[in-house]
Amino acid sequence: MLLAVDVGNTDTVFGLYESGEWEHLWRMRSLPQESEAHYESRLRLHFLEAGLWFGDVETVVMSSVVPALSPIIQRVLRSLFGEDIVVVGPDSYPELEIAIDHPHEIGADLIANAVAVMNRYHENCVIVDFGTALTFTTVSREGKILGVAILPGLLTAVKALFANTAQLPEVPLVLPSTAIGRNTTQSIQAGILLGYEGLVKSLLQRIRTELGGECIAVATGGLASIIETLQDEFVEIDMQLTLDGLRIIGESVRAKEV
Repeated sequence: MLLAVDVGNTDTVFGLYESGEWEHLWRMRSLPQESEAHYESRLRLHFLEAGLWFGDVETVVMSSVVPALSPIIQRVLRSLFGEDIVVVGPDSYPELEIAIDHPHEIGADLIANAVAVMNRYHENCVIVDFGTALTFTTVSREGKILGVAILPGLLTAVKALFANTAQLPEVPLVLPSTAIGRNTTQSIQAGILLGYEGLVKSLLQRIRTELGGECIAVATGGLASIIETLQDEFVEIDMQLTLDGLRIIGESVRAKEV
């Protein structure tokens, strides 16, 4: 068994991989103010309910983009599974070259995404991750991260609009049928969702142009399927892409230790 842990800005996802499949997926809110006991008790409960034993987990691999929460989750994992866990950073997977100015600035989740697509596809690829932030990670066919574009995610944009305006409500993320909103909810949905539809298409087109036109796109993240009209832009929408990249990194590190 392999346990992959992705500590994100909104949620922390735990994935248990066995026999070629993600057998169990658990999600907890990423709350740095919570104690180690909170996360440990939740994880213990998940294992108990699934009839699993901690000793059956051979590899634990973790990525985090929340510095305040990273040591808390690391201590929980080491307490339950032993000291030898894999914490993903820019040097974790030497086969992937990170060709940006400051490799240590890139999120560990984006490294995992890149590892997943470089092992699955052998061509230029943009990974569009619809999370708390909306990120575009460009990976070359040679297995090199060329760079990243980052902007607020869909839900982040809606919350920012709600928090910083006096009369605009927080609205559900439902794709509207028209760009001409006839009430406040429709107006915000048109502006955010249809606006992001155009944004994603425009950025993908610009990246493809800069790469000479040959570049596929893969989508991931919890909101990847919200804008249905974007689905034709992607060769694949994989909600477990980050976990799969973590799995590949963890297996690679363990194989080199043998």
